[in-house]
Amino acid sequence: MSKKTLKLDEPVLIDGKEVSELTYDPMEITAAQFSEACARSSAINKSKSFSFKMRENDYALHLYLGMFAVIAVNPGIDVADLERIKGFDVLKLTDIGMLFTYRRSGATSGEKPSEEPSESTAEPSTRASEKPDK
Repeated sequence: MSKKTLKLDEPVLIDGKEVSELTYDPMEITAAQFSEACARSSAINKSKSFSFKMRENDYALHLYLGMFAVIAVNPGIDVADLERIKGFDVLKLTDIGMLFTYRRSGATSGEKPSEEPSESTAEPSTRASEKPDK
């Protein structure tokens, strides 16, 4: 498992306790949880007009997938608990779900960046063109 920790800017009340950190692992999301996230997203997006959604741009789906990444490793937490999350923390959960739909497990804005050194930017391979003397 590759558990990660989501640090909340605004603590949420779960089982009578203020929680400011949530562990999560998108790789533990089950098929049933994925289907439930799709169903919840679809229920929110009901409208009289036809809209074509792809999972890559379905923000409600991303949000619920983020929630299920938390629930997958914290079975005592319920969707109703996570629906009380507010502010930028909602976007942090959404980022987790979005990265899952892109098949990536990169860091979200609520995580510490990795300790790996960053790649340096290469110098341009071509020089600016000079005007020839006439």
